[in-house]
Amino acid sequence: MGERFEADDQGQTVRLGEVRRVVSLVPSLTEAVAETRPGLLAAATDWCSHPAALDVTRIGGTKNPDVARIVGLAPDLVLANEEENRPVDLRTLRAAGLPVWVTEVRDLDQAFASLDRMLRLACGLGRPAWLDRAEAAWAALPAPDERPALRAVVPIWRRPWMVLGRDTFAGDLLRRLGIRQLFADHHERYPALALSALTATEPDLVILPDEPYRFAADDGPEAFPGVRSALVSGRHLTWYGPSLAQAPQLLTDQLGLIGS
Repeated sequence: MGERFEADDQGQTVRLGEVRRVVSLVPSLTEAVAETRPGLLAAATDWCSHPAALDVTRIGGTKNPDVARIVGLAPDLVLANEEENRPVDLRTLRAAGLPVWVTEVRDLDQAFASLDRMLRLACGLGRPAWLDRAEAAWAALPAPDERPALRAVVPIWRRPWMVLGRDTFAGDLLRRLGIRQLFADHHERYPALALSALTATEPDLVILPDEPYRFAADDGPEAFPGVRSALVSGRHLTWYGPSLAQAPQLLTDQLGLIGS
């Protein structure tokens, strides 16, 4: 394969040759590549937990990767995300001569398009079967306006409390599942708010994922007395990758436990 030039999700031109060694700085993208062509991954972050048997070099966190180690691995491609990774780290990697492909994912349709482009154009792979299964699983859901909407607050952190706000991938998934996210019109994407401001909205339910903050039965629901709560899989709510194929059914089941 000769040298070629492709534009990533941000319109940045990436110079690519044959891609045989990939470093992923995003758990979702790590899982996507591993499920499509596992031998392609040379390294991933400490937070890349799927597939469970993933055995690659670890290069630190998404916000604090070991840039020098990545450069030393001499990958053909580095995968990143505009929200999860710091621009300064990506600039440093580019300055060292590494091709860096940056994804942008704010809703489900964008996720499907971004994954398809990344795998085909950046990694030089065919379209994987899991991506077709994921698209079919979400397309099979009833339209959101065909169901009564449940009004929900969705915390993602505690001390301080932070919730899903506007323009988020997880928020779009919940909308498609019939959830009306109460802070979807907030001017911030992940606003930090007082607990009193959250309870004052009088939500029908509070949705508590197990990442990035690990909410649990004894850590989260007690802060919202009298409000129904649902503990859900953070991976299936926030990751854009193979988990999307199972996410509609799993999240529907977990949200359906509310009030039971």
